[in-house]
Amino acid sequence: MKSRHPEKKNKPVNPIKKKPEWIRSKLTNSKEFFLTKTIVNNNNLVTVCQEANCPNITECWSKRHATFMIMGDTCTRACAFCDVKTGVPGKLDQLEPVKIAEAVKKLNLKHVVITSVDRDDLDDGGSEHFFEVINQTRNKNPNTTTEVLTPDFLRKGDAYKKVLEAKPDVFNHNIETVPSLYLKVRPGSRYFASLELLKNVKKVNKNIFTKSGIMVGLGETRDEILQVMDDLRAADVDFITIGQYLQPSTKHYPLDRYYTPKEFEDLGTIAKAKGFLLVSSSPLTRSSYHADEDFAKLQQNRLKNN
Repeated sequence: MKSRHPEKKNKPVNPIKKKPEWIRSKLTNSKEFFLTKTIVNNNNLVTVCQEANCPNITECWSKRHATFMIMGDTCTRACAFCDVKTGVPGKLDQLEPVKIAEAVKKLNLKHVVITSVDRDDLDDGGSEHFFEVINQTRNKNPNTTTEVLTPDFLRKGDAYKKVLEAKPDVFNHNIETVPSLYLKVRPGSRYFASLELLKNVKKVNKNIFTKSGIMVGLGETRDEILQVMDDLRAADVDFITIGQYLQPSTKHYPLDRYYTPKEFEDLGTIAKAKGFLLVSSSPLTRSSYHADEDFAKLQQNRLKNN
């Protein structure tokens, strides 16, 4: 069987630390879970829930929540923390925008999250494909809000602006970790390039909410986490997610430690004090975990205040 991560073959073995009680994910065999799975499989769609080995898949799919991953299942980057397959990707599926739109309708999603692998092989990094997926989804589902979780479009110039032309409700790009760990954890990316992307999105369209996320447990310090928060606020980022890094295999980046629920609560309190409109901070928090519920609450609060 072909390895999902051929670039990690010669990496040292890093034993996986036993998970504490608070990391246990919720297991279920509900009809809704299998309905979601059937719709995803029948439309030949890829989800980050499956490809990134997300611990929340059973809980989310039982609520008919799925995060679609477009442009294939193979990433051109080789981040040390990620479980998504790496290698040479195939051609874009030109019918994918229609398939996504149909799946969103069948799942009756009020809020959809659309992410992708990195496609450094494409001249525009896949921005045109994002544009088509957002437009088709909105045409088929006019009452569904759209959140995109994009690559950094590194060295692709203004390609990201094509995504903004489709006017997603939320533009998310994860900063992932602190600057001092970038060369080891995210070697194909650049911290300040990611910050600049988020900052530029707000400059182009101030009405689009911006969002970013960070993992903890890779060896960062508390001060470094707080500095990332300040950097994101300086870039006018509206939402932040903070979650525990879970080491996918013995060949992935080693886990330094598990943060306690109290530590996540404290980080969430600090993030709110720094001015983020939405904060999700917990051991199992991921970019799209409860994204629909959080966005709905934000809209309700805004209506009340107006």
